[in-house]
Amino acid sequence: MREKLVSFGNDFVIETAGGAPAYRVDGKALRVRNTIKIQTPRGQPLYTVQERMIRVKKTMVIEREGRTVATIQKALVTPLRDRFDVQVVGGPPLHVRGNIVDHEYTITRNGQVVARVSKRWFRVRDTYGVEVMPGEDDAFVLAVTAAIDAI
Repeated sequence: MREKLVSFGNDFVIETAGGAPAYRVDGKALRVRNTIKIQTPRGQPLYTVQERMIRVKKTMVIEREGRTVATIQKALVTPLRDRFDVQVVGGPPLHVRGNIVDHEYTITRNGQVVARVSKRWFRVRDTYGVEVMPGEDDAFVLAVTAAIDAI
């Protein structure tokens, strides 16, 4: 994934390790709340990530076909590392721990690693990798990563 420090709308392409386009990210500009859409390379919508306003904790919601599939909240007290909890509708929660600002963190479910996010794999300053474990929904994990990035 690529961070865009200054861009209008935050649109970018997520590539596979081989450099092929895997997903498109459409960040909606000039909206009251953050909105990010994860799409196929051809533009078919997969997940929509939206900020929920007027909450004590910063909250993002992931939707698929108009239905909420997960809610992400940042922990209020994070003394040593950043922490986020992802409540998945109809499934066990995900836990995100690590250094979010430096893009060095792990996403787990029931103590098992679901994905690792790291900048260490890249020399380009504004690029970081998301290693998704086999059997996981890549697009959903990328939606979680995009939501955390937006928070």
